[in-house]
Amino acid sequence: MIDLGSHMDDLVMIRRDLHAHPELGLEEVRTSDLISRELDRLGFRVHRGLAKTGVVATLTRGTSQRALALRADIDALPISEETGADYQSRTPGLMHACGHDGHTVMLLGAARLVAERDNFDGSLHLIFQPAEENFGGARMMVEEGLFDRFPSDAVFGMHNAPHLPFGKFATRPGPICAAVDEVFVTVDGKGGHGAEPQSTADPILCGASIVTALQSIVARNISPNSSAVVTVGAFNGGSASHIIPSKVKLIIGVRSFDPVVRGEVEKRIRLIVSSQAESFGMGASIDYVPFYDPTVNHPDETAFVASIAQNMLGHENVVELSAPWMASEDFGYMLKACPGAYFFLGSSESTDTPPLHHPAYDFNDRLLPVGVSLWTELVENYLRK
Repeated sequence: MIDLGSHMDDLVMIRRDLHAHPELGLEEVRTSDLISRELDRLGFRVHRGLAKTGVVATLTRGTSQRALALRADIDALPISEETGADYQSRTPGLMHACGHDGHTVMLLGAARLVAERDNFDGSLHLIFQPAEENFGGARMMVEEGLFDRFPSDAVFGMHNAPHLPFGKFATRPGPICAAVDEVFVTVDGKGGHGAEPQSTADPILCGASIVTALQSIVARNISPNSSAVVTVGAFNGGSASHIIPSKVKLIIGVRSFDPVVRGEVEKRIRLIVSSQAESFGMGASIDYVPFYDPTVNHPDETAFVASIAQNMLGHENVVELSAPWMASEDFGYMLKACPGAYFFLGSSESTDTPPLHHPAYDFNDRLLPVGVSLWTELVENYLRK
């Protein structure tokens, strides 16, 4: 592990400042300003504007034509914070509940060490990506020419993992995060008095039947050797016990890895919604929105970053995941455009550590030296002099 020395206190201060000032996707103006000032001070060439608030900074040394890209996500979430920290979010309803403040500072810390140590040959591109949580900032950056403007031989991304023990490194070749789709369903019935249900067409009853029938998709239409998740995350309708509403709305989340499975789930959802509504004498509309594609690691780059982690953390602290994580991650769009790998760093030091996206979650500052060291070692080994 590299000793951060005097950098550590400053990096913690920056991380907590970012935590106190969270910004949603495509609104990360203050965050991007801070990142740009820091990288400009270190001698990086700073480019702004990809995906509106994205920052890409380049440092070149020596004569090698090789280039490496590292990515950190910078956006926050629409969650009201409950950590009680003295640096708690100052923006009501927003917080860094996924640790992107920590990801940003780990990459900024690596920028400091890489510039200070001057121990690489080639070009290093640092990608600070907005809107991972909502608008697919990675896809936007790629579509706006990220790797045309900053050609790279490989790209790597990291995420802190409070579900893993502190200092554990985890990755796998192939799929590591799921594709996700969102489905918005409106069931149109006929409202009326709760005392006279026979004169109504109750969309709540129909919606409940849809929810139940959806559970058959994974259980009976998808092979046990494949993976898929169908989650009804919202069921909204009605206002009082004596009023049958005229419509209800469902929001469904779908996660998968295989394109064939993804297509089968969509087909079954559409059939179940329409047939269930018809059986109750009602109509239903479906807005099926593909959200993120799966994140698929390249085998050579996965093996490379795992070897760096083994040398730094020890073989006992490096694990290959037996199965992908069912959460989604838009870094997959960068991996479609450039070889690379995505990995996790465990951050939990107790059994009651809040999970990601929880109002009491806070990034573990003790992970900063681990992430900074791993990024630095990766750069100096990939772009070895």
